[in-house]
Amino acid sequence: MEKRKNLQESIKYVAQKFLEKTKEKEICLISHFDTDGITSAAILINTLKRLDKKFSIKIVKSLEEDFICTLPKEKTILFLDLASGSLNAIKKAGLKNVFIIDHHEVIQEIPDEVEIINPEFNGKEKISSAGLAFLFCKEIDSEAVESAKLAVLGMIGDLMEKSIDKLGEEIFKGDIKKKKGLLLYPSTRPINKVLEYASQQYIPGITGNPYGIIELLRDAGIEPSNGKYKSLIELDEEEMKKLTTEIMLRNPKIKNKEMIGDIFLLKFFNKLEDARELSALINACSRLGRSDIALRFCLEIPQIRREAEEIYAKYKRHLISGLEFVTKTKKIEGRGFVIINAKDNIIDTIIGTIASILSNSPSYDEGTIITAMAYYENKIKVSLRNVGRTGRNVREILEGVIQKTGGEAGGHEFAAGCIIDRNKEKDFIELLQKSFEIEMVKI
Repeated sequence: MEKRKNLQESIKYVAQKFLEKTKEKEICLISHFDTDGITSAAILINTLKRLDKKFSIKIVKSLEEDFICTLPKEKTILFLDLASGSLNAIKKAGLKNVFIIDHHEVIQEIPDEVEIINPEFNGKEKISSAGLAFLFCKEIDSEAVESAKLAVLGMIGDLMEKSIDKLGEEIFKGDIKKKKGLLLYPSTRPINKVLEYASQQYIPGITGNPYGIIELLRDAGIEPSNGKYKSLIELDEEEMKKLTTEIMLRNPKIKNKEMIGDIFLLKFFNKLEDARELSALINACSRLGRSDIALRFCLEIPQIRREAEEIYAKYKRHLISGLEFVTKTKKIEGRGFVIINAKDNIIDTIIGTIASILSNSPSYDEGTIITAMAYYENKIKVSLRNVGRTGRNVREILEGVIQKTGGEAGGHEFAAGCIIDRNKEKDFIELLQKSFEIEMVKI
């Protein structure tokens, strides 16, 4: 693998190599099951179809070594939104034609057989895998700009909306609109329903509480008309100011600059939708075991929309019940950390979302590490998040622990996760707690 200092130069180089190595070979796409991974896959599918390339697609929750060993050596393998932490396993499996488009941290040596696009090598630019997949596809297909809205969805899914301009100014000439507003979604739905499921901005006494919502809206001077509340984008300037003030009074840790920002509206199924809501819906389908529906939704297959919306409604109910469980359950707490072991009370595919919601909660000080665990077959899914995206490097802490317990880890400095065997549960918790306490002593 040849490194390039400039990200665009790196993308151009890898794109050329990809075209050379796939002239006569079938392509096997392997993508992660979250919004960023699903949109990355959809971008590649659109492009490979236009180029008349033969390919197959597999969406996975995690990239385990046993799975990598089953991949066909005669095909070109393209990993999307994963594999940066699986380079040793790829080498061990003897795969010969491997491409990786990912943005997670790289901690292993890159095998000669692997070509990788990852901003970790280019000044750690903030761009998601869907953004990288879009820029990659533009190099091999001039019509790939039509997938710009999918790249925007992936960027938003990984909380990188501030870097969307890196996709290029031409993306705003099509099905994408941008406007300033309150960063609660969906901005196109009644405000009471938006507040009920608000997760990015967790509001104590409001999120998941219909009665608290009515009281907040009444205090903000917002009343329903014919039994229905306005949507966010229908609020006038004075109503928006009052609503923002009432939310900040209930969650004083939220800064005004975190509340107001760019709202992206995308045309999906010929209707203008809030990108954050679409991103959450895609994520929900995958996390409830229907990544096939998530992918077909991204490809805008008409009959899929209703089914996707039904899954999304079910997912939101899971989130609310998960948050209720977390509120009541006993936790392991210490200086700068909280460990929540949900066992089989929360499904493993949403435990990371629960951890993210809690990391946006005013209940914990900035820099606190939230660890959430849930059973997954004979394994345990573990998710770590830093409150305020500041403090210690949780991926490094996690790597140190699983070196002793076994397991597979990946992620970023302030958001990481791993999968461990269930019989290591007690050892893992003790070692993790000890690591947190040692880190605090160092500080």
